[in-house]
Amino acid sequence: MNSCSEGDSSDAISAFIYAAAYRLSNPTSSSINKKMAKLMATYTVKPAKETPGGYKCLSECDQIKTVTHAATIYFYPPGNLSLETAADILRNSLSEALTIFYPLAGRLHSIDSGGRLKLHCNAAGALLVAVESEAKIDDFGDFRPTPEIRALIPCVDYNEPIDELPLLVVQVTKFSCGGLSLGLGISHILVDGLSALNFISEWAKIARGEGPGCPPPFLDRSVFRAPEHMTAPVFDHSNFGPQPLLIGQKDDVEERKKETSVLVLKLSKVQTEKLKEKANEDENVSNGGQPYTRYEAIAGHIWRTACKARQHETNQPTSLYIAVDARNRMEPPLPPRYFGNAVFRITAESTSGELVSKSLGYASGKVRQAIEKATPEYLQSCLVFVKNQKDVTKIRSFHTVGCSKGAFYGNPSIEITSWARLPVYGADFGWGREIYMGPGDLGYDGKVFLIPEQGLDGSFFVPLMLQVRHINAFHKFIYQDI
Repeated sequence: MNSCSEGDSSDAISAFIYAAAYRLSNPTSSSINKKMAKLMATYTVKPAKETPGGYKCLSECDQIKTVTHAATIYFYPPGNLSLETAADILRNSLSEALTIFYPLAGRLHSIDSGGRLKLHCNAAGALLVAVESEAKIDDFGDFRPTPEIRALIPCVDYNEPIDELPLLVVQVTKFSCGGLSLGLGISHILVDGLSALNFISEWAKIARGEGPGCPPPFLDRSVFRAPEHMTAPVFDHSNFGPQPLLIGQKDDVEERKKETSVLVLKLSKVQTEKLKEKANEDENVSNGGQPYTRYEAIAGHIWRTACKARQHETNQPTSLYIAVDARNRMEPPLPPRYFGNAVFRITAESTSGELVSKSLGYASGKVRQAIEKATPEYLQSCLVFVKNQKDVTKIRSFHTVGCSKGAFYGNPSIEITSWARLPVYGADFGWGREIYMGPGDLGYDGKVFLIPEQGLDGSFFVPLMLQVRHINAFHKFIYQDI
């Protein structure tokens, strides 16, 4: 396998190749990164045949997503497959997949000074990198999203012009134990988690020789635009408003700078059922109300635990930001296999004192109230709210610790993204199912993922990022009483 770039290579792709080579040849002090990793090949992968071209509109829901790439990592058990063979399988099947999911081969372009973007379907291609590493899979422990895990996914230099950045970057790494990892970065402006996982599933089917599934992805984002008959939002959208600040602080600048660390927790089926039982001891449920769901119970518990660990004042305002999928909440629902972003942040609000002093059912009730706000009318109003913004960067999120741009969802608040209903597992590219799949990084303080354990119905692992000073207390409180 030659260290080269195949296909048309733009300056931007060349810059990615250089960045990857520099990263691999300049390891950090980590014991894993001290083990030699060698960049073996890079490819610009373009659609296998001609695809529709031109500029495409993005929805308002797309416009407010982070301009960075959502990173995910897959690990595969040791086998006899060579890196060259794995790279060829991925390259050829990705080329076929991009004829179906051709927006991923395009580039984003700025529209105006207000931060809005449009998609240029120009078949410029995706980046595929092949790496050999002396590390072993066991070196990565519980696969928590550390810098060592992040090094298995191609870096993207966001100082480069946005119209030169690939929307899909892929790295396959062969370890000395014979195992593989597959690291992906997919532009969050272009797709949400469900769309990304549907793409990965179809790509894997093509790699296995099964061909793409049916129906094909629905690529017309005009069906999820702000309705023309609405000229102004009809709700008070606190989900786009200022985030709570710590009492005594005039801004969030200092909180953004605080050192953070990653923790991965496990919640067994027994523990999750116990949380659900505790939440449903609430008076509203006892009096005939609808029992709280597993998600409402877990989310409420994590929110309360964060408040305890951070030792807030009793009157400290705090928010829980919940990712709600609009696909089946719209009227009519979005078309099946809609390919794009369809998730909005919905806000649950309380004070730390109320959450800590009252029962779990109180917190779960706040979660439910927030989710129930996401009616078709509310979601349409969200689209109109975004449409009316002169500068969407003010409500756009940025997944970078220490970044001064965009909204900050950390202390005193948290954000929970649940993958419980997503097709997380089964990315078999012809060399078997993954032994692990999870996020490749966590962007900021207060970010939490809720991910079902593979093959263990009802159990979850919970990667989260918190300020270092709160980690030990959070770990202690999360398991109290369960």
